[in-house]
Amino acid sequence: MTRNSDSVLSRRKFLIASGATGLAGLAGCTENNTGGEGGSSDGGSGGDSEGTDSSGDGSNELSGTIDIAGSSTVFPLATAMGERFQSEHSEVNINLQSTGSGGGFANYFCTGQTDFNNASRPIKGEEETQCEDNDVTPVELKVATDALTVIVNNDNDFIGEGLTVEQLQTIFSAESTPTTWSDVNSEWPDEEIEIYGPTDASGTYDYFIEAIIGEEGPGHRQDYSATEQDRTIIQGVEGSEYAIGYLGFAYYSENTDAVQAVAIENDAGEFVEPSLDTALSGEYNPLSRPLFTYPARESLAEDHVAEFARYWMENSTSREIVADEVGYVPLGEDEQQEMLDTLNAAIEEAN
Repeated sequence: MTRNSDSVLSRRKFLIASGATGLAGLAGCTENNTGGEGGSSDGGSGGDSEGTDSSGDGSNELSGTIDIAGSSTVFPLATAMGERFQSEHSEVNINLQSTGSGGGFANYFCTGQTDFNNASRPIKGEEETQCEDNDVTPVELKVATDALTVIVNNDNDFIGEGLTVEQLQTIFSAESTPTTWSDVNSEWPDEEIEIYGPTDASGTYDYFIEAIIGEEGPGHRQDYSATEQDRTIIQGVEGSEYAIGYLGFAYYSENTDAVQAVAIENDAGEFVEPSLDTALSGEYNPLSRPLFTYPARESLAEDHVAEFARYWMENSTSREIVADEVGYVPLGEDEQQEMLDTLNAAIEEAN
């Protein structure tokens, strides 16, 4: 639908603010799912078992509940898609939680309590095993591309053109753990580094280790302010001149007046700022990353769950929703078709 710039801005601010609460009740149509345990625990489906309303009037209106947990990064996109879907299907209730990718897999999705798990990194082998042990079959669907963003305080004027991967390794790895900025670069202030970032339940945390520290490296330092709420990261960096943090691009894009993004040196030796364009072109590396949602194949046997998954994939190329409203890079048409093929095959198997 067409929206003016003020309404789009208000909507995007709502999405980001909702992400900070950890639980969304969508637009008057969603029933709050406190703790994410309102769904059924059998066969990986948290959805209402009725699926459609066979009222005899021939309308076959979709109805039921869809439970979703997982990534805080994917949360704003899931909220946007869910609200639109519910505006067309008022008898469908979507319960959406922001728990972190790993927290969603371990505590909700792979135990059979939710129908979808959003993730900002691919599912891990041990998570697949947990799902299998509980008769849950995850279906991997890419939904967008993110530019993981490193942020500093607006008064930070010493970093200059940006940070190298090596400097990020020095700041964030468990091996070096510098206490002051001058420990990283002798020309920088002899002031304590204040670090903010996601918890180890977050896919953003996992991806940062993979892209910057290395999976075989010393790991992420633990003496930092860890939170599952991206808004808290923004507030922490905004409030301290010598702070640094990282989070998904959508959250930064709503707070460009509060903090500044840091350009990162890419594999061509160029310092590149995060943006939708640089993420799409591949210039913003190594911090561009795919975002996913994982429906449970068993849940896809329910019409309302399958149709919501189709709706999301059919709108995954929408610049209005994915880029303009939320702040991520939409799928290309070829990627979209690949995801639709994967989804439709899973729906057929579920039935």
